[in-house]
Amino acid sequence: LQSNGCGPGFAEEKTNSEEQTMIKTAGNSHLASPNLPDFCGCSPGWSSAFYGAECFDSEVHSYLKNLGKQKSSESQNIDAKKVELEQLLMMETKNYRKTIKFYQKLLQKERRSKGPVTKSMLPKLRGQLQEMKSKVQFLELVKKYQMMYAEQWGVESYVLPTVIRNGKADTTDKAPMDESSLLLYYNTEKHQCNNQNGVRVLQAGTPLGLMAYLYSRNAFLEGYVQQFLYTFRYFCTQEEFLQFLLDRISSTLSSASLDPSTSLTKICNRSFYILQAWIEDCYSIDFATNTDLLGTLKEFISSKVASLNGYGERLLSLLEDASARKSGGADPCSGVDKCKEESEEGRKTLHSLCKKLSEDVSRKNFYWKLSKGVGPIAQYQRERLHTGSAVLPKPCCSSFTEESSVSLARVDEVGPVLLIECSAQQLCWQLTLLQQEVFNKCHPVHFLNSRALGVKDKCVAVPKAVSAETVSLKVCNLFLSKCIQDQYLLKLLKNADSISTWVAAEIVTCHTTKRQVSLLSKFLLIAKCCYEQRNFATAMQILAGLENLIVRQLPAWKILPAKVAEIMEELKAVEVFLKSDSLCLMEGDRFKTLPTIPSAHVLAMHVQQLETGGFTMTNGAHKWTKLRNIAKVVSQVHAFQENPYTYAPDFKLQSYLRQRITRFKDADISALAADNCANFHQIPAEKHSRKIQDTLRRMKATFQ
Repeated sequence: LQSNGCGPGFAEEKTNSEEQTMIKTAGNSHLASPNLPDFCGCSPGWSSAFYGAECFDSEVHSYLKNLGKQKSSESQNIDAKKVELEQLLMMETKNYRKTIKFYQKLLQKERRSKGPVTKSMLPKLRGQLQEMKSKVQFLELVKKYQMMYAEQWGVESYVLPTVIRNGKADTTDKAPMDESSLLLYYNTEKHQCNNQNGVRVLQAGTPLGLMAYLYSRNAFLEGYVQQFLYTFRYFCTQEEFLQFLLDRISSTLSSASLDPSTSLTKICNRSFYILQAWIEDCYSIDFATNTDLLGTLKEFISSKVASLNGYGERLLSLLEDASARKSGGADPCSGVDKCKEESEEGRKTLHSLCKKLSEDVSRKNFYWKLSKGVGPIAQYQRERLHTGSAVLPKPCCSSFTEESSVSLARVDEVGPVLLIECSAQQLCWQLTLLQQEVFNKCHPVHFLNSRALGVKDKCVAVPKAVSAETVSLKVCNLFLSKCIQDQYLLKLLKNADSISTWVAAEIVTCHTTKRQVSLLSKFLLIAKCCYEQRNFATAMQILAGLENLIVRQLPAWKILPAKVAEIMEELKAVEVFLKSDSLCLMEGDRFKTLPTIPSAHVLAMHVQQLETGGFTMTNGAHKWTKLRNIAKVVSQVHAFQENPYTYAPDFKLQSYLRQRITRFKDADISALAADNCANFHQIPAEKHSRKIQDTLRRMKATFQ
């Protein structure tokens, strides 16, 4: 099989001298412990699932091919490639950081003095920064491509039936098995960029066939491995997938020869890399939630692999590190995680620098300035507000109220005054950081099979009276019945529902219409600031709170400033935009430099739409084209998590917001509104009495 991209992939060129050199280089230790740089990051990542074969073009391949060569006549060397690439990336990143710091100092100087020299230098320096940033990002892509060392153990498509037979315990079964009974392909048209007659693209396959395709050549580079890790739960359980990998390791580990080019050696090594990629990407949702699955893997590695193969020790270390990160324990100390932490820290720093540059370049498009009429309202008398405490549930200490510095009594005393006094931008930043904390804990797999969790096409997905633990899984369960599903999506949607309820409760508990207008204006400005900063989750949560039936009927809307009232229409337009296309937030390159938090409910609805219809063909094969599209949509979760917001946290304000949200999260808005006269249209007494007299007069006339 060949790559879908127009440029050359691993299919043709690597089958010749290039791949043979790579195999020979690694051949001396093909069943030994992998080098530490090799072991750092085997998971292809979200970009592999999103872009597929187009993730790496011919330019990346050609650049990597020329790395590690002192002379044109010399052959390639993997270690030399790694050293040279790391040095280049470190040097370019260092220069980029220095240049962007100089650019920021020059920008501040220009704002103070506005000199002609600095003003002429800024555009040139900005152009240099864009070029440097593109080069750094290109080198990072080359590094990711170079890390796909698992491709050296890929097999040709005609070997895939052998992959299945090697895992069977009963070797007496000699029934013929060909590729056509396992996988179904379709041929694409001839590429415009070369003379290929077309390539075969996977269309469908049996569960065994889809698992065996993980061993095929270019499965990592084409994005198949990452897409499979996102979607395999539709056609097999975690236990079945693990057993498939362990059977291949068991049947090939002892019989693998010293020749790295044999099929048994390739199957054995490829199994370890697939297992490593699965642990790295899906430990929190598959292994951490299933102690039996984790125990089976550890027992197998300890008893059968550790004594024969160096991968055993590495995999056990990887499991321990993943468990420590999941439980929030001590900092991992293994070489694998040290390597990951260093690269992660550098990447976050680089992302923050890219973000600052993007903000400077496009400040006019993303900066929201408060108008004078609706700016921060100060010097309010700090009186105790009536909040309908009899209607509210008793506050309880939960994970949402951790690190609190203000007692609930103090928060109740302050009331919404802090919301009015703080600027919309301040509140936007802190609400965004709180939302980011919740969003970063989710995984793309959490958005799959959401119908089975009771998520519906409504603003409130889970009834308040029903807890997440009691939701029935018998309705529209698309996963296999024995497949364990993490229900973190319900927590994410419950958090969104709590914020919407808090917004509505803060407004209806205001004692005067004037304060209601102030809070309505503030929440609208916060929502506008949020969606301009690409925090669509909080923006849609505030919109849901403002669209509450009782809130929409408040008299305060009639006296709301026209410019502020227009924001409501903007928010509705943003909601329509988010619902229009499942990949609307991934268009262009802005999501790569600007942080983004999507609306969890909108994304879940897009996935449900893709899940509509059958997953199997008439012959029982599972539609891989359908599964691939689902994997592409949910991969954006990891894409957005890679680029975090870098706002300075205000822990005091965050504590206040947490406790206000916790106080109102289960409140009855109608009961709260009933205790407040400002929520009703007031009719003057004289006009009211005149209406009664006119009515009595008309009734008297009917009897005469």
